[in-house]
Amino acid sequence: MPLAHPITPHLWFDTQAREAAEFYCRVFPDASIDSVTTLHDTPSGDCDIVSFTLAGQPFMAISAGPLFPLNPSISFFVHFDPSRDADARAHLDALWAQLVDGGQALMALDAYPFSARYGWVQDRFGVSWQLMLVDAAAAPRPMIVPSLLFTGAAYGQAEAAGAFYRSVFDVSQAGLLIPYPAGMDPDRAGTVMYSDFRLGERNWFAAMDSGHAHGFGFNEAISFVVPCRDQAEIDRYWAQLSSVPEAEQCGWCKDRFGVSWQIVPASMNAIMASGDRAVIDRVTQAFLPMCKLDVAKIEAAARGN
Repeated sequence: MPLAHPITPHLWFDTQAREAAEFYCRVFPDASIDSVTTLHDTPSGDCDIVSFTLAGQPFMAISAGPLFPLNPSISFFVHFDPSRDADARAHLDALWAQLVDGGQALMALDAYPFSARYGWVQDRFGVSWQLMLVDAAAAPRPMIVPSLLFTGAAYGQAEAAGAFYRSVFDVSQAGLLIPYPAGMDPDRAGTVMYSDFRLGERNWFAAMDSGHAHGFGFNEAISFVVPCRDQAEIDRYWAQLSSVPEAEQCGWCKDRFGVSWQIVPASMNAIMASGDRAVIDRVTQAFLPMCKLDVAKIEAAARGN
């Protein structure tokens, strides 16, 4: 059975979750802050959680201390499609100017063999975005697509990871798979120059290998929230995705490739966005000691039982 709700990227900040979400909602189209909640008495103190939407893609962000620095191992493609937007190039350039202000260009905004207009930028908050003018004849993709860069210890695993994730999520679909040719050292021929795939009915991801010595890799700074209907669904995803026991905490787990996931009840977001301080505090204290989340205990805490 496909997921009832979309997989949601979750961004970990030191203190800037609200500021970052407000900035993104100013510069991206069709954007809104959906809720802001403060969790009290967590191991990181009081933590702001912000739910927001950019171009139809839900996001979450938390201010929970300087534990996990953001890096480009997970970035976000932003597709500008001339077949759907006559001013796609101008809109791309305008967004680039906003994102690079106070940030840094990782690949200059320019023409490349794979795109007439492309640039990779790490913004002022540390989040990385790949802005691309797409071929109007290409198969359509959502405007925003998370992208996983398999490098360092994870190098060469992009194709296997895509296949694994498609096996975990029902009704998934393979997309593009473009291998490196020979002669592009340090990237080995046959590793993944670019791939994408759909998880469930709506969640597109991209994945690439890079043999360069980037000095970064996957960490908890960006994770993916999987909203589940019930305990059975939580148990199923947890069993398949959790491969690092020491990383299990509060519904968080880490898979065999080092990517972090949050396996949560679908009702959790509504509870946290309710504004009911007593309910939020009880639920927070209920889930903090858990590794895999227990839906019955969370719902009992919400009721005050």
